[in-house]
Amino acid sequence: MASNKEYLDFILEQLSELDGITWRAMMGEYIIYYQGRIVGGIYDNRFLVKPTKSAKTMMPNANLEPPYEGAKEMLLVDNVENKDFLKELLEALYDELPVPKKRSEKKE
Repeated sequence: MASNKEYLDFILEQLSELDGITWRAMMGEYIIYYQGRIVGGIYDNRFLVKPTKSAKTMMPNANLEPPYEGAKEMLLVDNVENKDFLKELLEALYDELPVPKKRSEKKE
């Protein structure tokens, strides 16, 4: 089951307190970025984030769920109604996320 655009719009509104939130559609789902780093995504209308130490501390009872079959498990965010919590969560996650690799330019 793919995620719908309405759920994406809802999550983006909940994250609107943060600068630098972007997203990208991928095979019916949505990858969520915060200041250029992947924090998680929307999969089957569920908001999942990377299971970093800070995310586990902030959500000790969160379920670990795979975003899709065969993928590494991520933390299910069930407190999506709370904008302040989501802001704090993504800010805490940010420093623990890997810096994206620079794409090499093709040489002719």
